[in-house]
Amino acid sequence: MNDDGAAVDTHPNERGDGVVWPVYTGTSFNLWTPDTGIYYDSADSEEMVNFLQERRLSQSRTRSSAFYELDEEVINDPTTLPCLSARIAFRDVTNPTNTRTIITALLPGNRVIVHKAPYLLRIKGESADEAFVLGVLCSMPCDWQARRTVELGMSFAQIGQFSIPDPGAGHPIRDRVVKIAGRLAAVDDRFTEWADEVGVPVGSANEEPTKSDLIHELDACVAHLYGLDESDLEVIYTTFSQTVDYSERHAAVLEHFRRWGEL
Repeated sequence: MNDDGAAVDTHPNERGDGVVWPVYTGTSFNLWTPDTGIYYDSADSEEMVNFLQERRLSQSRTRSSAFYELDEEVINDPTTLPCLSARIAFRDVTNPTNTRTIITALLPGNRVIVHKAPYLLRIKGESADEAFVLGVLCSMPCDWQARRTVELGMSFAQIGQFSIPDPGAGHPIRDRVVKIAGRLAAVDDRFTEWADEVGVPVGSANEEPTKSDLIHELDACVAHLYGLDESDLEVIYTTFSQTVDYSERHAAVLEHFRRWGEL
């Protein structure tokens, strides 16, 4: 059963001669897992593109819509629809007693998603900036912050209140976050274009122990960007959960934290 109680279609069926896309919901992805194989439904790609383009054109005339900020050239071009490219989505159902509170991932293109998995629309910036935001949101230092305020659901308003420490492109630790997040997110060829823009290879962080080591280093780098010290890290990993022991992760993160502190 998925997070909104709808039937799950783990293998979308073909519909006639058209291309069928999976329809994502919250359980269709997890941290650094862009595709769990659990889908809300399936949909005809041509119908979805036509529908979403019409909807985007309509919403672009509303000041409260994120599409309002896009250039007219982009708005009028169906090939720029978010569903066609990689994008960050997050689960809107969560609570502070879960193993993690912020569940977000970079989803592959050619997917549509229901409202249980809101996505972040990139208005400006580059794929590297997207990788940076993804890296921070997937880190435990950021998640610890979320657990102080989030109860039963994650919304755009709550995401907007999170502190994202961004020293700007060119900062060595920020640049490292971009590379780590890029490698962890680009799991296969569906992310080739995005990975090329970020400057990382595809599928280079899928195997252990590489994956875990990069996740630990990511926590350490984000902690430095937040301006945390070793005592702060101890608080994060000892108070993060009442049911999960994060002492091993804490020790692994601490090694990277100290190494980056010496650079």
